[in-house]
Parts: sequence; C-alpha cells; structure tokens
Amino acid sequence: MDEKGDISDRMEIELNKKNFSEWYNDVIKFAGLCDKRYPIKGMNVWTPYGWKIMRLIDSHIRDELDGTGHGEVNFPLLIPNSEFQKEADHIKGFDSQVYWVTRGGLNELDVPMVLRPTSETAMYPMFSLWVRSHTDLPLKTYQIVNTFRYETKQTRAFIRVREIHFFEAHTCHADFEDAERQIKEDLEIMDRLSNKLCIPYLKRKRPEWDKFAGADYTIGIDCFMPDSKTLQLGSIHQYRTNFSVPYDIKYETPEGDHKNVYQTTYGMSERLVGAIVGIHGDNRGLIIPPDVAPFQVVIVPILMKKRKDDILEKAEWIRNELIKAGFRVEMDARDIRPGNKFYHWELKGVPLRIEVGPRDVDSGHAVVVRRTDRAKRTVKFEDLVDGVVQELDEVKKQLYERAKDLMKSNTHNVTFADEAYNVGRGLINVGWCGNEDCSTEMETTLDMSMLGIDTTTGTYDGKCGQCGSPTKMLVTYAKTY
Repeated sequence: MDEKGDISDRMEIELNKKNFSEWYNDVIKFAGLCDKRYPIKGMNVWTPYGWKIMRLIDSHIRDELDGTGHGEVNFPLLIPNSEFQKEADHIKGFDSQVYWVTRGGLNELDVPMVLRPTSETAMYPMFSLWVRSHTDLPLKTYQIVNTFRYETKQTRAFIRVREIHFFEAHTCHADFEDAERQIKEDLEIMDRLSNKLCIPYLKRKRPEWDKFAGADYTIGIDCFMPDSKTLQLGSIHQYRTNFSVPYDIKYETPEGDHKNVYQTTYGMSERLVGAIVGIHGDNRGLIIPPDVAPFQVVIVPILMKKRKDDILEKAEWIRNELIKAGFRVEMDARDIRPGNKFYHWELKGVPLRIEVGPRDVDSGHAVVVRRTDRAKRTVKFEDLVDGVVQELDEVKKQLYERAKDLMKSNTHNVTFADEAYNVGRGLINVGWCGNEDCSTEMETTLDMSMLGIDTTTGTYDGKCGQCGSPTKMLVTYAKTY
C-alpha cells in the first residue's frame, strides 16, 4: 500500500471529533494505520504507515532499555500447560482469556499449550537456569512480541484487540531494595518516552483487588482521552518473591547461602498508538509527534508548467539537505492540485509541510507550515535545517501542552463522592480510607472505576469521600476503556 494512496482525491471525508468513537475509527481507516477486515475479529493487519509508527515507538523503547543495561530476548510463542499452571495466582487472571493449542497436525498433544498471554510462565523456568550466583544479578531482560488474549468485549483498533503488539521487561534482583530501584528507573524511562510521544500520564498504585495477580503491588500508567475516559498504556509490577519461589529462581550469596530473587516487570502495548491518535488528532485527521512520525516533513512543490523543472530541482535540493541532516522526509511531486496534497498529508498527520513555488524559488525562501496550528513561516533556503528543528520543537511543545491542558481541565478534586455531579466528567480525585466497601460505594456513586492511589502529590490530609473518616490517601476515579 502506497502512503500517497488515493485519499487526496476524496475530499468528501468529514471528521468530527465531538463524536469521538466514530471519529477515531474514521481517522484510523482513512489515514491508513491498520485494516480491520482480516477474518478474525480483533486481529487487525498493520498497514505500512501504521507499522512505521509502531516501529519508531519500538526503536525508542529499545534505545531506553539497551541504554539501561537490559538485554533483548525472544521467547517462544507457545507455553506448555505444565508451566502455565505452576503459578495459580498468576493464571487466575488469564485462564479464561487464553487461546489453547491441543493438537499438532492430527495428533492430540500430551501437554496442551497456550498462546502467550504474557511471558512470566515462559521466561521464569529459564531464569531458574540462568541465575545461579549473586554475580548473575541483576538480570535485566526485555522482549517486543505479540501476545494473545481471547477478548470478549467489543474490539477497537489499538485499544482492545486479540493479538497485541507488546513490550515487556522482566528483571531479577538480589533484594527488595534493588527491585525498588528498578521500578524507579522504569518510571524515569516512562517519563522520557511520554515526552517523545507528547502524552502526559497518570501514575497510580492500583488497589489490592485490581493489581496484577501475583504482584506485591502494581503501578498503572494511564492517559486521559478526549472522550473523558482513561486508557491504560502500561503497568509496572513489584513481584517480591511471588514468582521466584514457585519457579525456584535462586542465587548463591557471597556467604554461600541460597536465596530467592526479587522480580519486577514493566509492560506497554500498541495502545500507545491509540493514545497518539485519540489525544493529538483533530477534525483534519492525525497529528503525529515528530519523534515517531514516519515522515517528519513533507515537501510540496507548487508546480507550474513553465517553471516545473526548476521548482522540482529546488524541492529535491531541500529534500536532500534535510535527509542529510537526519530528518525523515517525503516529497509529493504528484501532478494534482496542491490543496489535495495539503489535505492528504494533514490527514496523515505529518508534523511539518514545506511549500516551494515559483515565487519561493525566485525569492530564495520556502514556506514552512505546522500541522498543529497551520501557522506559516517563511524561511531562507540556507536556514531550512535550523528552521525545521525549531518548528518541530514547537510542534512537540504544542502537542504536549494541549494534552496536559486537556487532562488538567478535566481533573476535579472533591471532598465527597456525591459532590462529583457538580463538576462533570473526567478525573475525580477524592480521599479514601482504604476500606474496599467505601471504594465500591464510590464507584457506584460516580459510575467510575478506581485507578488507584496518587503517590505523586505529596502529603494528603483529608476525609474519605464515602464514610468521612480521616485519611492520608488520595485516589483517582475515572471512566476507563
């Protein structure tokens, strides 16, 4: 599929973000991010443009993990049921969601296998072989693979699918304190990645009943979407020794004792793409952050028959200069109306457009247009590299600030849950005493789910939003995907 396609001629496409669900599906379809027509529900085909975005996100994840001492691995897709069943606490959340493989050819398998829903039960039998001594620690691994869940709810591209493009890091440590340092590092990685994606996010410690099965605690990573729902992008888990005991992952200490390792995991999925689409897009289509845009700049020559050759020559010169400077660049020299080209690349979300016409060639300037606000700036040809750097930085700043303002303007602090009807939808912060019954009552009152405990705002002295008891815990409720 050619990124240029034929959508530039389909000017009848109308997008209305106020109807978010319809808008989201239309943008993905017309911008060519994936194709949902594969004959298995929830298993979509990544088309070239969407896959380029995902691969660029993966490359930033790899840079972060490689730069912090993780080693990339690739484990088999199939997990034998004997290993899958070894940790009952773990499979409690997955046994009803897995795909089972029970035959090899015409033969019934002695041991049924599952398609990887997540990789603890695949990796940890091997970790017990890899870890022997304290000198083997910390063990820091990651992989970027597909996972499979038998999703029964309504599917939605990138947000709720049955085959999930997934990043997962798994680590082993000598003690709890070192595992805690790993979680701190994971959050620092998330901060840097969120900056590249221009997506502010919430860090919330999940309540006991919503943590990952087998975890000591779970930190959820959530973003706020324009339809007033939150989307979980990923999670970080502190396992302590909950997995290393059943999987017998031990190390010999310098004193000759044998101890179980402490473990953590950190995972994110293709929901990162869904968040980019939903948070940054507008009624003209996608707006892709420059760090993950397949094309950071599109050059549009404004062709005239008498000047076609020298316009194309100058456009090609600009393209080569920008590529040499390290930018991802596309030139659209099709013989169609400039307006159709503008429409096409705005729908695709290219952050920056450079227009070159006969007047520009004569004056020694080009017109640079930002996708975010369509602001135009005239830049000398010899200054274009610096100009592009400045404009892409401005695009990033605008995208992040817009997303931050969206979340901030929809965040409401209330004393009691039943006051929330006065402030509207969004993120509701309220005190909680720690009693599950109080949380259940507040969830019913708000018609929302608890995201978890806010551990980022410092000391909180308040009352439980349900029973009125004094508390130091502030929690967040929201509608969720």
